[in-house]
This record gives sequence, structure tokens and C-alpha cells, in this order.
Amino acid sequence: MTTTSRYTRPPDSAAPPDPRRWWALAAVATAQLMIGIDMTIMNIALPSVQRDLHLSDPTRQWVVTLFALGYGGLLLLGGRLSDLAGRKRTLMVGLIGFATASALGGAATGPAMLLTGRALQGVFGALLTPAVLATLAATFPAPAERGKAFGIYGTVMGSSSGLGVLLGGVLTDYLDWRWCMYVNLPIAALAAIGVSRAVRPVPRVPGVRLDVTGALLATAGLMALVFGFARAEPDGWDSPYTFGPLVAGALALVAFVRVQARVKGPLLPLRVVLDRRRGGSYLAVLSLAVGMFAALFFLTFYLQDVLGYSPVRAGLGFLPLTVGLMVGVRAVGPLLARVPVRWLLCPGLLTIASGLALLGLLRTDSGYWHALLVFLLVGLGTGWVLVTANSTATLGAGADSAVAGAMVMTSQQVGASLGTALLSTIAGTAAAHYHHHEPAEAVVHGFNVASLGAAGFLCLAALVVSLITRPGRP
Repeated sequence: MTTTSRYTRPPDSAAPPDPRRWWALAAVATAQLMIGIDMTIMNIALPSVQRDLHLSDPTRQWVVTLFALGYGGLLLLGGRLSDLAGRKRTLMVGLIGFATASALGGAATGPAMLLTGRALQGVFGALLTPAVLATLAATFPAPAERGKAFGIYGTVMGSSSGLGVLLGGVLTDYLDWRWCMYVNLPIAALAAIGVSRAVRPVPRVPGVRLDVTGALLATAGLMALVFGFARAEPDGWDSPYTFGPLVAGALALVAFVRVQARVKGPLLPLRVVLDRRRGGSYLAVLSLAVGMFAALFFLTFYLQDVLGYSPVRAGLGFLPLTVGLMVGVRAVGPLLARVPVRWLLCPGLLTIASGLALLGLLRTDSGYWHALLVFLLVGLGTGWVLVTANSTATLGAGADSAVAGAMVMTSQQVGASLGTALLSTIAGTAAAHYHHHEPAEAVVHGFNVASLGAAGFLCLAALVVSLITRPGRP
């Protein structure tokens, strides 16, 4: 119990609660839902986009990669800009920018226009997310309501990927791939009306400077990592397009840490990451993203290519993931203010690991019920970890709330990119070395090997998180 007491009740919790706080939650959760959907909505639409705009195979992948690059690379900078410009203004600029970028991509007459739209979606998404988390942290300081608010936010954030897959399938099948972009316009309009009515304008954080060197190093380093991981599957790990950016990214991030330790107004104050509970939360989210990717990617393929599901039916098959998420969120919400962080993060990671171990036993003739159990377990663990990590990262962070929140999503983006690269390579290599006349069996064998590897990684991550977050000096 002692581990949470210092950070449980920020000093301003004595102030009367904002009567519009639940409307503010609805508005910012809608904004984050839109960004979450856009991470996966184009995946199912890609074959249609490729035919319509005559994209080459290498160009096709950039539709997904450019969004991840803009978003993952600029989140930390977005967190600091939120402090500089004020949360409400940042939310509005982010929403209008995201909607404009979506309209540009939807109206694309050729590859360049679509790719520009996707890159700009990532940029404005990186501006939005930290402001969303800082708004939540400031609006719900009281422990009881905080757990509930972050629970609702966690459900929205966690289920958005599955919803993106389903929506992508429905829109592409029944309308046109362009609606995968246009669908953001009504969502952004709703969120903007909510933000303008319900979110209180907060004065700028005094004394905040923009650390230009830190911003350049962090952005370049994170973008290089995301890019290097994205090239690993098509080009191989020994390609200069893969290891070159990975080495450059790692070096840029080392230089970034050195600059942050010395500079007067750092982009990411090291105290944010060095707090045991926050550090453990960031590692847990990175690990969660690796595992969740494995389940989403492998099961999307399994449902469509092995079981022969249509995109819409495959999207509907993802619904148990959302059910698991909601159960995890409901269970963990009331415990946030009462239980040490390590007792929440570690069981969540182990639950995802058990889902991945079950995925490692999948066969070509296993059918949907096996997949359903995997979805439920992965959803349950994801909801459990996401809510805990988001709440812990911003709890008592004060002026650092936006950057502390941005680090959660940065960890998730890097984890998802790492998972994509590493597990696709493991699965592909295992499938290639599997001597069996049935191609589907070789592919599923590859998924089995990669899933069991991911399960082992998550068990190890749970152990490390437990050690990092154990009681002691920060």
C-alpha cells in the first residue's frame, strides 16, 4: 500500500470537481478513438488502394509506415508543444489538422497525395494524443474517479485497433476505400464540438522552453527506429536499409538522453522516466505492444487466409478482443488507487503471455473457438496493463503530464514496430524451414513459433517490470 500513497492524491484534488468533466472525457476519448482506428483501418483497404491508385508493391507498405513514422517520431515533441500552446488549443489544432489530412488522403488522385495525407495524419495525431492524456490527468485528480475515467479511455484505446480492422472491411466492401479516410471527418467534428464546450482552457505552463536539440534528436531517433523495423521484413535484417537506420536511431537516442541530462528545459525531463512506477509502466506498454501485434497480425491472416473469412467476417471475429478488454478495464479500475502498480502490471502481462502461448498451439484445423480464447485472454491482459500504465504515467506528474503521457504512446509505437519486424521475421523463417507439402500448415507453424517466442518475451518482461517497480527509492 505504501508504494502508491505518495502519488495517490495530487494537491489540487481538494478543488471542486469540474461539472463538465465526463463530457470532456467523451470528447477526448472520441479524438483518441479516431487516431487508434487509423492505425489499422487502411490495412484491409490496401489491396483496393493499390489497384485504384496503381501503387507498386514497395510503395503500398508506405501507406501504413508513413502514419507510424509521423506519429511515433513526433509524440514527445507533441507533448511539449501541448505545454507551450495550452491543452485546449493543441486539441483543436490537432483535430482540425487530422480532419484536413484525412480529407486530403481520401481525395487522393495519385500515390503522392495519399502518402502526404497519411504522413500528416501521423503528425497531427502526435499533437493530439499527449494533450488528450494531459487533459484526462488534470480533469480527474481524485483517485476514485480517475480509475473510472482511465478505464473508459483504456477501453476506447484498446478496442480501436479491432474496430479499425472491422470498419476497414465494411467500408471497403460496401462503399469504397476512400471512406476509410473520410470517416474521420464526422468523428473529428464531434470531438471538436465536445472539446470546445467541455474542456476548460488552462493557462500555459510557466517557464516552458522548447528544447530544439532534444526535439530534433528524439524525432530523428524514433523515426529512424520505426523506419528500420518497418524495412526488416521486406529487405531483411542484413540490409543497409534496416540496420543503418536502427544503428543511427539508437545513437540519436543515446545523444538525446545525454542532452536531456544537461539542458535547462529538457523535452523529456529524466525524472519522468527514472521514477520506478513510470519506468515500469513504459516497459510494460512496450512489451504489451509486441505481444498484441503478434495476436492481431497472425489472427487476421489465420481468419482470412486459412479459415477463408471475408474481411467483414474477420473484423467481426475480432469482437471478443474488445469484450476481453472491457472485462480487464472493469476489473482493474477500482484497484488503481488501492494496489501497488507491480501487482497490476505483471498479472496483465502474464495474461497476454498465456493468450500467446495458446496461439502457439493453433493448427490449420483448430477453427474459430481456439482463436476466440486467444482474443479474450489478450484483450483481458491488454485492458489491465493499458489502464494501469496510462494512469500511473500521468499520476502526480504535474507540469510533466503531457510528456509523461506521450511516453506511454511512444513506448507502444516502438513496441508495435519492433514486434512487427521481429515476429514476422521469426514466423517467415520458421515457415520456410518447415518441410511439409501443405503451404497453410507451414505458415501456421511459423505463427506458432513466433507466438511462443512472444509469450516467453512477455514472461521475461513481467519479471523485469516486477523488479523495476518494487518498493524502494525512486
